[in-house]
Parts: sequence; C-alpha cells; structure tokens
Amino acid sequence: MNAYLRHLPNAISVARIILVGPIVLALLERKFETAIWLFLVAGASDGLDGFLAKRFGWSSRLGGILDALADKLLLISTFICLWWLEVFPWWLVASVLARDLIIVVGATVYNFRVETVQPEPSVVSKLNTFLQIALAAVGVVQLGFGGIPGVVIQLLIAAVMVTIVLSGAGYVREWSRRAREGGTHGHE
Repeated sequence: MNAYLRHLPNAISVARIILVGPIVLALLERKFETAIWLFLVAGASDGLDGFLAKRFGWSSRLGGILDALADKLLLISTFICLWWLEVFPWWLVASVLARDLIIVVGATVYNFRVETVQPEPSVVSKLNTFLQIALAAVGVVQLGFGGIPGVVIQLLIAAVMVTIVLSGAGYVREWSRRAREGGTHGHE
C-alpha cells in the first residue's frame, strides 16, 4: 500500500493540471464563483502535494516537474484569461510568459549542453510564484465579487514584476555560473 501512496503527490499534481481546463472555461463563461472555488481547490492541492512529498519523503524528479508544470499551466492560463477579461494589462502577461520562456529555454539548453537539470527553484522564484498566485486569486475574486481596491492589484502587479526580473536574472546568472564551472549542482 505504501508503495502506491508514494505516488500520491504526483497524482495530485496531475489532477491540478486537469483542473486548468475547467478553471479557464469557468472564467471565459463568466462563472466567476465556480472559477474561484476551482482555483481554491487547485491552490489547496498544491499545498497538499508539497506537504505529502516533504513529510513522507515522497518527492521525486518527476514530482518536481509535474508540480512546476501544474503551477505554470494554472498561472499562465489564468493570467491570459484575466488579460482577456481586461483585468490585467497585456505587458504583465507578456512579462510572465517571457520569464517562463527564458527559464524553459535556459533549462533545455543547460540540460543538453552541460548536465541534467535538477528542478530547484530559488527563494525569489518561489516568492514570484506565490505573488503570481496571490495576484491571480485577487484578479479572479475581483471579477467574481469586486471590491478589491485598485491599489492592492497595482501593488501586487509591481511585486510580481520585481520578482520576475530578479528571479529570471537569478536563473540566468546561476546557470551561466554552473556552465562555466562545468556543471555543479546546488545553489550558493
């Protein structure tokens, strides 16, 4: 039984990937209350799979990739929907996409030219993901219920932009340093 349970975090991440479709559909059909609930379920599942992986030692390379993929699919899809629904400016969505593209291209090049990439997000990258989730949640709540002061959204947008630049530059710097040293794992 325990052998099967160790795959539970991966199954939760896959469920979160599948949940992206219904969230996007709910947003585009302007069923904002449904979108909010689904977004909350996705957020709770993100916390649960991370907790299980760490608490019981059920983490794996695949799990790290699935978790990151689920986060990215959910956030990018939500940001695009919120741009489409005129909550977020186009340049914010373009910045989020550009950062992720830089990371994916950099990881791919590093993986094939230096060594296998080990998913290990930096503290700033984790903060960026948290702020993106908070901003997406605030945007969905604003659509569903309104009442969020514009200054709150603007401050979150500013914080996301700062951490996009810092985390993107951090990855480029770290992978460049590792490539010069011939590929060493771990952060300083």
